[in-house]
Amino acid sequence: MKTTLKTVLLLALAVSLSTELQAQGVKLPQASSAQTITQSFGLGKVTLSYSRPNTKGRKVFGAMEPFGQVWRTGANGATSITFTDAVKVNGQELAAGTYGVFTIPGKDEWTVIFNKDAKQWGAYEYKEAEDVLRIKVKPVKLKDKVETFTMQFANVFPTTAQLQLAWENTGVNIDLSTEIDAQVMASIEEAMKGEKKPYFSAAQYYFENGKDLNKALEWINAAEAADGKAPWVKLWKGRIQLKKGDKAGAIATAEAGIKLAAEAKIDEYVRLNSALLAEAKK
Repeated sequence: MKTTLKTVLLLALAVSLSTELQAQGVKLPQASSAQTITQSFGLGKVTLSYSRPNTKGRKVFGAMEPFGQVWRTGANGATSITFTDAVKVNGQELAAGTYGVFTIPGKDEWTVIFNKDAKQWGAYEYKEAEDVLRIKVKPVKLKDKVETFTMQFANVFPTTAQLQLAWENTGVNIDLSTEIDAQVMASIEEAMKGEKKPYFSAAQYYFENGKDLNKALEWINAAEAADGKAPWVKLWKGRIQLKKGDKAGAIATAEAGIKLAAEAKIDEYVRLNSALLAEAKK
């Protein structure tokens, strides 16, 4: 990639200062601290790396970071994000890979950009031609001021999550989603051919994802036969029974689960089975 003179000069200055300080044995904290976050998502992971400037009493968006201009979404090097699996960003497909995350702040609308070039300083060499995906999002006004620019994953579920940006009194939420059902179902089918069958985890997946409850009950019964003194197996069996409409069966199973948990002194499963019992008796 062709490097601009401005970028060369900036990098040269950074290297020069770093070399000088090292030679003098000087250690200084970063003006904008670096952060890397890895979030499990779906059957893979998302890794985000960025630098975190502070407001330091300055007006940020619309001033220090002008509206309508491409921003590196942080400080120092461009923010990067790596998806191990394909995802959807606000409903639009994005392949697995590593991307530079750039944004164009606006008073009423932001553009969030995923770009092929994740290894550049700032946005000095940003090229729109290398954009892979652009989405539009509405910023939200935050009640409490955020001094340090923050990116985080929030509202994380097995197949959905939010990538959130917050700085000063502005927040931006980006919706992420991923498809895993076909892969999970295929892996369950394959595992059931093996010697050690995942009856318990398969029953849980079927229960939580609206699958065949008769099959879920069959599998949880098999898990119960293998480990009849596990209060967690009783809990999930009772949940399946209740979801199938078998309140009497769920009550009996929950009571057995409470007894086993009490005998084993596992307070958590006493509580969980007791909650199931109360629900089944409504």
